[in-house]
Amino acid sequence: MNPNDLASGADAAFHPRAIERFPELAHLAADLLRKPPALLGLSETDARQVVGFMQLLDYPKGATLLREYDSAATGYMLLVLNGEVSVETTAPGHVSEAVAISALGAGSLLGEMALLDGEPRSTNCTAMSAVQCAGLSRQGLDQLLTQKPQVAARLLAEVASIIANRLRALSDQLRLYAQLTASKQQEIDRLKAAAAR
Repeated sequence: MNPNDLASGADAAFHPRAIERFPELAHLAADLLRKPPALLGLSETDARQVVGFMQLLDYPKGATLLREYDSAATGYMLLVLNGEVSVETTAPGHVSEAVAISALGAGSLLGEMALLDGEPRSTNCTAMSAVQCAGLSRQGLDQLLTQKPQVAARLLAEVASIIANRLRALSDQLRLYAQLTASKQQEIDRLKAAAAR
């Protein structure tokens, strides 16, 4: 794994290290890959093999793990091992008006969409406390695909399932917003008609 893939995107003072050098953290990462919220449905053996291609990363409180709209540092995803991360979004050009979407902790995956498609990051992720992550770079994923193609295929299928579930949830939210907007528009039209009489 190329540490520069992981180091280039965040403003943290960290140095990626092979997670295998830290057996307790490697075991934790494998366990977290198999449990909610990651819930990747991998066997214990598969999870340990995936972890073998990951790097350990430490972020101090306040560090940016992922930067919204960043198109340069998209070649990795993170599994939160310890700590809490705030997920925020902004309107383009309104960086000072960030809106917190959620707070995530151990077992959460960050950046999986950009790992797969290389597109710019869709949210900011900021360390609310000291955070430790296991990072999988695109180079690490490519190595996994070459050396353990069946494990890589299961990992990618599980990540795709997570993304699909998020997309379904977003579709449900958009339907609700559309219903609310239509209801409010009907109310506005009714008030305008009453005022015109």
